[in-house]
Order: sequence, then C-alpha cells, then structure tokens
Amino acid sequence: MYGFVQAINTTKMSSTRRDCIGQVGLTSLYFGLGASFSKDFFLHSATALPRSTPAAQGVDASRILSFIHAIHQSKHEFHSFMLLRHGQVVAEGWWAPYAPDLRHTLYSMSKSFASTAVGFAVMEGKLKVSDPVVKFFPADLPATISPELAKLTVKDLLTMSVGHEVDTSQAMRTEENWVKAFLAFPFKHQPGTQFLYNSGATYMCSAIVQKVTGQKIVDYLKPRLFDPLQIEGMDWETCPKGINVGGWGLRVKTEDLAKFGQLFLQKGQWNGKQIVSREWVEEATSFKIQQPAPEKPSRPNAENDWLQGYCYQFWRCRNNAYRGDGAFGQYTIVMPEQDAVLAITSESPNMQGQLDLIWEHLLPAFAPASA
Repeated sequence: MYGFVQAINTTKMSSTRRDCIGQVGLTSLYFGLGASFSKDFFLHSATALPRSTPAAQGVDASRILSFIHAIHQSKHEFHSFMLLRHGQVVAEGWWAPYAPDLRHTLYSMSKSFASTAVGFAVMEGKLKVSDPVVKFFPADLPATISPELAKLTVKDLLTMSVGHEVDTSQAMRTEENWVKAFLAFPFKHQPGTQFLYNSGATYMCSAIVQKVTGQKIVDYLKPRLFDPLQIEGMDWETCPKGINVGGWGLRVKTEDLAKFGQLFLQKGQWNGKQIVSREWVEEATSFKIQQPAPEKPSRPNAENDWLQGYCYQFWRCRNNAYRGDGAFGQYTIVMPEQDAVLAITSESPNMQGQLDLIWEHLLPAFAPASA
C-alpha cells in the first residue's frame, strides 16, 4: 500500500478507506512509498508537466486537503486526481493499487479525444461539420434513405442530436458492420433538434475520420496530439472492422488527461506552438444544444452539471467550466476563469456527487486567475 503525500504543515493525513499516493507541493513529506514507485517519478520524468506548490500558484492548500478529506469520508472510490493551476501541477494523488504510470480506462471520456480527431480533419480540409454523413459511406447505406438520414450531418453526430430514440451503440455491437447498422437505425426526430446521448454517434465520427484519412483515429492523433503532448502508450478499442470505437475504449494515464485539458485551456497552444486551432477549441467547447430536463428533478436544474449544455463531445458545467467525462467518474475539467484543470479517474456511481465535492471544496481554493 502507498501513503498520501502532502506538504501542508507536514501533518500526516489519515486515510479512512484506502491509502493514497501523491503530492501537494514539492516540499512534501513522503511516507509509505512502495519499492516500485518513488518521488523521483514526479520530479524527473521526461514527459512530466512542471510541478509547483499550491501557494506559489495562488491556491489555498487547506482547501485541497479539505477536498481529500471529503473524498475519504464519502462513498466515492477515487483512483487518482491531478490539479493544475497556471499550467503547473500543484496537487496529485493515486489510491492504491493505482499509480502514475498506469493507464486507466476512460469510458466516455474517450469521446472528447474523438471529437478532437474530427477537429484536426476539419483543420486539414478533409471534411466539414456541415457534411452529410451519407456521403462518406455509399456502400453501407440502406436501400431507402429517409429524409432524416439524408439531412444528418457530422455536426449532428458531434452534438448528440442525431434524432434517434435510443442510443444505437448496444444494437450496433451485435453486428459485424457497425456503420451499416447505424445508418439503418430509424429516426424519431429531425437531426439537430433533440439531444440524446448516443455513443454510436461518436463511433461514426471515428469511422468518418478513418474514411477520409485512411488511419484509425488513435494513429491519426499520434503525430498531431499525442506526440506533441508527450502522451505515450495509449491504446483504443476497435470494432470488428478495425475502426476505433470512438465513444469509449481509450486508455491513457492521469497526467495525459491533465495535459489534454491544459491544451484546451491554452486554446490549443502547446510549448509555443498552435497544436489545435483556437477556432476549433472555442467551437468544440461552446454551448450547442440543451439537454432535456428530467420530469421529476432531484435538484434545481441550475445545480445540475448535466443540464448546462452540450458541445462537441464536451459538456458545459456550472461555474463557466467545461469537461470531458466518462462513466464512473473519469474527468478532464477545464476551468477558464480559474486558469485551472482537474483530471480525475475513479469508480463512482454518483458522478454529480463528485462534481459537487469539486465545486464545494476546490473552487474556493483559487485566488483570482490574474494572481
């Protein structure tokens, strides 16, 4: 087991459920480190983000400890977290048996990476978000093309406004040809008019990028995204036809999520180079469609992070933030007003509850972003 690492009054923090490894600042007190892991991982990894202390970046360290205590007192099973301010890692931790060098299944957090692959293809003139989906797959079209299918665009896929009544991914996975199965699915609404979370739509984004580039999106993203950010060892599940599934199945490390979020916070710039166009970042993370409110809400809509609007495979959040997220609490949360990024991996059934802890404990930790 590993111990949690902290640097606030060098006071050890007891773990009520599982031990954690990590740091809060660089003058940390390390304890309980296993033989397979050392503090040098944080300080000397060639691919690591820069580290700093909370105080140096205008972050109240006591609020970070409050967040950790709240996690331990909750029923959430966190696997890791990494907090960045002004591009510097100011706090990070892993709960055993998870560790910094292990890749984590992202579930639907994969969607934001798939969306970014579409962005690169748009930037390179290989497609437009206004393109009709049917143009890419003439051999897989149903015998009769409905008016709704004819109108369906790449943008409708990106915004989860296809027009289907249910998520298509479960039915698609029973077939050999997922593209053909998706295109044959019946419509209930006009494309672009109704939000419905639909992982099949993200798969189609992946299939379209592969169609126009000749590469799986994991390979297409490697020189454009993964290599510049020094993200290594990623892998992505494929369908029977060898297309990355897009909407799930990507595995990367916690720090890779933090880098991805920092890239978007910096409007696509990385080490002085424009990796993703500023226009795409702004387009991909701005409000596009409103999710329908539940008939019997459990909380006010304004306090529901799943009702703040959907973008291009990103979600808007409260507090003018946005995020990519995946089942059981895989998060990349970008907070522009605070100049901060938070990456989380976990196994929690209550994702809203996790976000509540963030807004309650971490949001007040930030001094004004100009500090």
